[in-house]
Amino acid sequence: MPTYTTAQDTRTKLGLIALQADRTIEDDFRRLMPRDVSLLVSRVPSGVDVTLDSLAQMEAALSSAAALFPVGHTFDVVGYGCTSGTAQIGAEVIADHVQAGTTTRMVSEPVSALIAACDALSVTRLALLSPYVASVSDRLRAVLDAKGIQTPTFVSFNEGNEAAVAQIDAGSISAATIDMMAGADVQAVFLSCTNLRTLDVIAPLQDRLGIPVLSSNLVLAWHLLRQGGIDVETPRDLL
Repeated sequence: MPTYTTAQDTRTKLGLIALQADRTIEDDFRRLMPRDVSLLVSRVPSGVDVTLDSLAQMEAALSSAAALFPVGHTFDVVGYGCTSGTAQIGAEVIADHVQAGTTTRMVSEPVSALIAACDALSVTRLALLSPYVASVSDRLRAVLDAKGIQTPTFVSFNEGNEAAVAQIDAGSISAATIDMMAGADVQAVFLSCTNLRTLDVIAPLQDRLGIPVLSSNLVLAWHLLRQGGIDVETPRDLL
């Protein structure tokens, strides 16, 4: 019988809890993450329709979703991939549930990541594009406002179905953002939702608008790397 030796994995170890309905975030993370970073993914049950109630219901399943990561694995950072869910459940509550299910030094999500990105870019006034219905979007705006980030310019596709959000095309996102920015007095743009396919429009929009354009997946990937000890000064450095 052959013998073997074992190797120690010294890479930065990141985890991601994606929504069951999300068809976008894993593809985006493959594009944004360096190859020398370990990334493991679990999923949490999520509703077909995005409402305040369906977002809140995810709270009860977060610990069990985190527990599906390999037993005994220790993470540097685990991210929860839902912007609106974070606004509804709360960042501290999410961190408690994730850490109850797996061993991780830190927890992040798109809202805390966005706040950190705005701090890194000295941004206090955002234009916000959301795919979701008013009640969901309003909750996110209130959470940001409480952290000193105003969203005076706002538009939404007013879509309540999660599967439909992933099918909104790049042209629609670009056109809505450009229309939203006409006369806007803001320092950056935020394209909200981890299921919205934004990566291909960010650089062209930045070139056209002359200000930072951020997205849920961009800021979350950046924040996980930063918390994991990877030197990435701002989210724009990942593009």
